[in-house]
Amino acid sequence: MDRNFRVGSDYNVIDVVGEGAYGVVCSATHVPSGQKVAIKKITPFDHSMFCLRTLREIKLLRWFSHENIISILDIIKPPSIEEFSEVYLIQELMETDMHRVIRTQDLSDDHSQYFIYQTLRGLKALHSAAVLHRDLKPSNLLLNSNCDLKICDFGLARSAFMGEQEATGFMTEYVATRWYRAPEIMLTFKEYTKAIDIWSVGCILAEMLNGKPLFPGRDYHHQLTLILDVLGTPSLDDFYAISSHRSRDYIRALPFKKKKPFSQLYPNASALAVDLLEKCLTFNPKKRITCEEALRHPYLASYHDPEDEPDSPPLDPSFFHFDNGKEQLTREQLKELIYNEIMS
Repeated sequence: MDRNFRVGSDYNVIDVVGEGAYGVVCSATHVPSGQKVAIKKITPFDHSMFCLRTLREIKLLRWFSHENIISILDIIKPPSIEEFSEVYLIQELMETDMHRVIRTQDLSDDHSQYFIYQTLRGLKALHSAAVLHRDLKPSNLLLNSNCDLKICDFGLARSAFMGEQEATGFMTEYVATRWYRAPEIMLTFKEYTKAIDIWSVGCILAEMLNGKPLFPGRDYHHQLTLILDVLGTPSLDDFYAISSHRSRDYIRALPFKKKKPFSQLYPNASALAVDLLEKCLTFNPKKRITCEEALRHPYLASYHDPEDEPDSPPLDPSFFHFDNGKEQLTREQLKELIYNEIMS
């Protein structure tokens, strides 16, 4: 990965703080103001999938303005489309992320409440705009030393109003971390709803409670087995909510499993934490708690303030026009869309 940052004289690059499949993040100083920032350098143009993710990320982060969603402070404008080979997003600098925190320390119950509250508060802004994040996991929750939390990485986010055709394409790109993936994604229910994000929040809460991932599946089958080991065999009602015959046959062939009480799995957790966990990790997405309901849950009572949990304005239906799965845009077309988005 090329670590040269071509960002002009306004930014003084300090250090690499993170690296991903198609990007590097550095800490830097904005010279005119002295503000510390993060610069995310993305080189997406080798793959149309990376281009799509970059376009989603830029459009969505510019749209949302919320305390619990990472914001874009600036984007370095390329000199011309011909010389446009990398994208530089300037963002707030956050010191760490939830993955690192969980790995290095035990969280108090109060920390868990505050972090889950902020996650749900940010998620409410997304869901009110009918956007699914689809890749919530501890490393996508950024933290600073004040315990402020911001959701990041919108490369897999989609509109909640996808038709069936788009939902089919939705899976082809689904490389989100398996451990936080809702069962309906693996069992190909016909529709994917906001409930997939709530499942991920439940998995994150579980990990905060004892420092270990709840469902660390090695592959698709192992992942489902781990989920059913805890939740038990689905009830008939939930079984018939699965529209895919293949998925039903698969579950029917598995041995019967009894539900394990979450209170036994997390004996040191508070009863309220366990209750919220159970409501987030409900097998049937239609019965899973919603973001608004979760914010009102007694576990979060010391932070919940209905006057200070803002919704977002609804997105125009054309917002995801490049992403409807009907026509495959070429890398060149996507590059032009990204260029126009940055220059607008």
